Amino acid sequence: MSRGCWRRRMTDAIVVEGVRKRYGDKHALDGLDLTVARGTVHGVLGPNGAGKTTAVRVMATLLRHDEGVVRVAGHDVRTQAGEVRKRIGLLGQHAAVDEELGGRQNLEMFGRLYHLGARRAGDRADELLERFDLADTGRKAVKLYSGGMRRRLDLAASLITDPEVLFLDEPTTGLDPRGRAEVWASVRSLVGAGTTVLLTTQYLEEADQLADRISVVDAGRVIAEGTADELKAKTGGDRIDVVLRDADRLALVASLLPGEATVDADRRLVSAPVSDRMAALTETVRALEAAGVEAEDLSIRRPTLDEVFLHLTKEHAA
Repeated sequence: MSRGCWRRRMTDAIVVEGVRKRYGDKHALDGLDLTVARGTVHGVLGPNGAGKTTAVRVMATLLRHDEGVVRVAGHDVRTQAGEVRKRIGLLGQHAAVDEELGGRQNLEMFGRLYHLGARRAGDRADELLERFDLADTGRKAVKLYSGGMRRRLDLAASLITDPEVLFLDEPTTGLDPRGRAEVWASVRSLVGAGTTVLLTTQYLEEADQLADRISVVDAGRVIAEGTADELKAKTGGDRIDVVLRDADRLALVASLLPGEATVDADRRLVSAPVSDRMAALTETVRALEAAGVEAEDLSIRRPTLDEVFLHLTKEHAA
């Protein structure tokens, strides 16, 4: 290994190289490679069964991998698991707090479990309740919290030891848009304070909002990686959207647009990739007028990460 590669391995918060994990004859992870820079949010996207949760469990020392190397916060997860655990926090898909206890009681309990001592556990609970805007509800039973409040308390509990690296495994599953926005704001504040976050999610918008870099995972390996803009560029650039008044004319409009158009009948929407924004807009208006088609809306936009993901996974399967 070159000196430069070694320095990178030591300075990155997470380094995963050639990791495999088998369950019988099935590979949950099949040569996974991943590098996460310190002080960033790294998104890991993939459908159910792609290997996201298995990867988090391996990195968090909860599951032993069969092959490969995993280093978190500068330590090997296999040979230095204790050192890794001192430096990480984990927020899983399901709530870890006790609903009968109050928010402050929950955080104090977690502090005592981490051997902080009664006074320090109480002080830390107060700090985190204030940080996550829960101070006014700290004595209220968690069962009375909203979904967003409960998830913010979960997030606070994962930070009892002020970890260098925080694993968020689909943290906003089941939350309404307001609750999701509350969690996003909390994650941004964590990274602003220097925490490294690895975020697994099925919500493409979530990765677009939060992640500095994104790895798309399918069948236990990374099939694409980059910033949100870099991944969007892989679909061919901009897209033109045409919303029609008459759903019966969707097929006709799809034939008029350049490239491979997609049709969403429920939304009366036809969308297609374009290379020249202004030329495509002008040509589409002329084509619709010539065909006597009335559009309710016409716009040029960047592709969504949903479209990127579908494009990449389809390309990978082929």
